[in-house]
Amino acid sequence: MTAEGTLPGPRVVSLVPSVTETLVAWGIVPVGVTRFCEQPELFAVGGTKTPDLDVIAELDPDLVVVNDEENRREDAAELEARGIAVHACSPRSVAEVAPALAALAVAVDAPASVLGVLGADRRPRPHREPMRPLAVRAFVPIWRRPWMTISGDTYGSSLLAAIGVENVFAEPNGVGVDGDRYPTVTWDQVEVSRPDVVLAPTEPYDFKPFHLEVLREVAPVVAIDGQDLFWWGVRTPLAAERLRAQILAGIGR
Repeated sequence: MTAEGTLPGPRVVSLVPSVTETLVAWGIVPVGVTRFCEQPELFAVGGTKTPDLDVIAELDPDLVVVNDEENRREDAAELEARGIAVHACSPRSVAEVAPALAALAVAVDAPASVLGVLGADRRPRPHREPMRPLAVRAFVPIWRRPWMTISGDTYGSSLLAAIGVENVFAEPNGVGVDGDRYPTVTWDQVEVSRPDVVLAPTEPYDFKPFHLEVLREVAPVVAIDGQDLFWWGVRTPLAAERLRAQILAGIGR
């Protein structure tokens, strides 16, 4: 299952699309991925929540990479019960991305070039000037019927905060409405929150034009790239810049 030109190293199965993207950028080609990963040439072992554990075992991986949010704990436990090593990485903030990448690099025996980029202390080296904060308050819907959003205790909310966007449902204690990291909110709660803008990501929900018209009753709507908002990894620095540019264009600044 090894692609031509793959760097030598452990046989890795990635059940996390953003991790797959990161590994490929590092020159590490997984022997198995999910069907939601964006590398159709790679072998799919099922979905993020429906992986075929027998197929994974047949691939004889040295390591399976999982995420607490995207994958089921029972699947990770079953893989471990079969004697397969599992590496979990679930950063909930931009600050946690650096150590998560460092740990991943070590776990997959990343090449020296990757470790060099991460630096001697295994942390990504800064390479861009700080961006000017946007200073806007936003509602970020991720589902409808019921409406759902993100709390402050999420990577997406942290990334928005890094570019100066205040998530109106990020509570001071970081646990969101009713203690849920991805809370259900009522339309009344959305209206009362009085956002400056609604940021409608392209995933996980596919908002149609008529959905956006409804959301415009609350505030101007800006469609943003859901992968840039929720996929952490090698894309994080540029994702922040792209999101900032999308929002600036959408609000006319």
